[in-house]
Amino acid sequence: MNATTRAMTRADIGPVAALRTTGWRTAYRGLLPDELLDGLSPAAYAAWLAGLPSLAGHFVALDGAGAVTGWASAGAYHPEPTLDEADVPDPDGELYALYVQPDNQRSGLGRALLAESRAWLAAHGYRRLRLWVLDGNLPALAFYAAAGLAPDGGRRGERIGDRWVTELRCAGAVAAGPG
Repeated sequence: MNATTRAMTRADIGPVAALRTTGWRTAYRGLLPDELLDGLSPAAYAAWLAGLPSLAGHFVALDGAGAVTGWASAGAYHPEPTLDEADVPDPDGELYALYVQPDNQRSGLGRALLAESRAWLAAHGYRRLRLWVLDGNLPALAFYAAAGLAPDGGRRGERIGDRWVTELRCAGAVAAGPG
């Protein structure tokens, strides 16, 4: 599949919110409580996106008919309390999210969105890229490792619904390839 990517616009908010909801339900089934995943609201996420002052760093992938089939979001790294990490030097970039419709996975859309995000981060002066992956999300860890973004030892814990989960930090160069 030839991937078309572009900057996200306000007109994409509804499709992106639906995509994110589907992405969570697919990627995190078995890792997060079913009640939480089944109760996700695309409308609530759309409202949150609509409230953002800017969509800079947000990108969409489109199928041949122009429908949104993938979404990524990147920006400045937000250090947070973690389970076992030292302070992270600034300025690192962060990939906040990357989701592709389940039936379009392994089509190149994820790689295209990651490339678009890396190019945007590089253009804004970031040299290293960090991201968080839910521990146990083996497909995501494999995808990022193939792109040169491997776990670096950073871990953080978070309560999602009634479950305590651990996220693993992956890191590498903003430029594609091993970092």
